[in-house]
Amino acid sequence: MSLFRRRSAATPQGPSAQLVTMLSRPGCHLCDDARAVIVRVTAELGVAFEEVDITTDPELEEEYREQIPVTFVDGRQHDFWRVDERRLRAALA
Repeated sequence: MSLFRRRSAATPQGPSAQLVTMLSRPGCHLCDDARAVIVRVTAELGVAFEEVDITTDPELEEEYREQIPVTFVDGRQHDFWRVDERRLRAALA
């Protein structure tokens, strides 16, 4: 089981427990753009954010290398390549 799947399984439950996870890799300019949007939105809404470097987990790298950045909301895949701020806000509303 990959690191990301183990972390997602531990995501808190409940109506207000939200977590945005972004899978990324060093040197990814799309990841930099996505991170800026996610950090802004999660800070404004008080939602937790974590970033996972896929290069530290061979399973994640194999599965997601062509899609990064990949974003998840509460363990469910939300987007890949780009993060649309309105769509992310709607998912967290």
